[in-house]
Amino acid sequence: MTVKKEKKQRLRAPSKRSLASRSRILDAAELVFARDGFEGAKVRDIAAAAEVPLGLVHHHGGGKEALFHEVVERRAEALSRLRLAALAQAKADGALSLSDILRCFFQPYLEKAEGGDAQWLAYARLVAIVSADPAWAKISAELFDPTAQRFIDEIAGLYPQVGRAVAAEAFVYSVAALLAFLTSQWRVAALSEAAGAQVTIDGLVAFCAAGCGARLTQG
Repeated sequence: MTVKKEKKQRLRAPSKRSLASRSRILDAAELVFARDGFEGAKVRDIAAAAEVPLGLVHHHGGGKEALFHEVVERRAEALSRLRLAALAQAKADGALSLSDILRCFFQPYLEKAEGGDAQWLAYARLVAIVSADPAWAKISAELFDPTAQRFIDEIAGLYPQVGRAVAAEAFVYSVAALLAFLTSQWRVAALSEAAGAQVTIDGLVAFCAAGCGARLTQG
């Protein structure tokens, strides 16, 4: 075989079958990690959920930690693009309010999870896992922090009299509220004792804007 042919083979794109297997593995890993946590998740359970041989999970994902990183990264990049695009459009439309900033961060996620999409709801649990454990600080710094810092910049710009730490605090509380919104809607329905009770992005934005505003005004 010539050098040219060898190079062509190395550069050949993955087959449709390989891409489909990889997608199933990532989807399955997302669900298993969300259900069992990183420590509790087992690679054999991911393989079973994806309906692929165990060796194929190792082939596509590497070790369990590498697979976890890839699962988190897959949606983080897409969300970041959507959030920054929403923020850029809102800024082009005029001066931003605190509610505008929060809506730009929340809405792309909520649109993806609309209708109870199991994968996006599972991803919300993964974000909660990463955000709650300093052991995953490297993933947060790489995948979440650059976008979060852009939104904190905008919030801090509305309240120049307070320090950036206060703006970051208010933002983190708002992200926690978003995760609760995504994963605990059933509790709202149960506690309200109202059949078919719904939560809305308007309610989430109003709640977070009021809380953030109170904290930022307090300084």
